[in-house]
Amino acid sequence: MNKSLLQQIKKRRTQLGLKQVDIQSRTGISRQQYQKLESQGNPRLETLEIIAAGLNAQLMLIPDDKVHLIRQLLNDEIKVTIEDQDNLMTNPWKGLLGGEEP
Repeated sequence: MNKSLLQQIKKRRTQLGLKQVDIQSRTGISRQQYQKLESQGNPRLETLEIIAAGLNAQLMLIPDDKVHLIRQLLNDEIKVTIEDQDNLMTNPWKGLLGGEEP
């Protein structure tokens, strides 16, 4: 399992102020199972989707050539103008995945 993804899961959980034990009520996954996943995990896709939903997040595939943009955006390294915000509200995927329309 990609350590980066496991780190992102843990980071998201801590950003939400959640402890590992809190995940059970949000996902139905026991604390022990979640703890194992977070430390050494190799979860099935379905399990990842359940965890993402429990963390108010989504899984998605991002083209390699766009990953740096997404990371910059998530790390607040990209400044978004009001015009950009309006465009994102109407079409948040425009140009992101390589085409003009999603």
